[in-house]
Amino acid sequence: MTLGLLLAPDAETDIDEILGWSVEKFGADVRDGYEELIGTTIERLLIDPEHPITRERPELGRGIRVVHLRSCRDSVRTGVRRIRDPRHFVVYRRVGDVVQVVRVLHDAMDLPRHRILPG
Repeated sequence: MTLGLLLAPDAETDIDEILGWSVEKFGADVRDGYEELIGTTIERLLIDPEHPITRERPELGRGIRVVHLRSCRDSVRTGVRRIRDPRHFVVYRRVGDVVQVVRVLHDAMDLPRHRILPG
């Protein structure tokens, strides 16, 4: 069973900023590849939000899990630029039959210092 998806406003902003930065620094092909990688990663979560590629992060909030984009980079469809060294985590939780993506953050960030859940 595939679960539903809810993108939190902070996650939408994170994705917009990531894609904007990608196109500015590396061009449209990289931006498109990163967008595809984010989408592929989220699709995997909708199928199995507790897949072994994910990790629990209880210090970030109840039910919070993370998955690094790196773990899905080989799963993007053919014909899209493959991102060799993605640097972001998808931060999410399952709420009933929905996966709530709460943030998409750079892996150099100290995650506990960032607002993960709406205050």
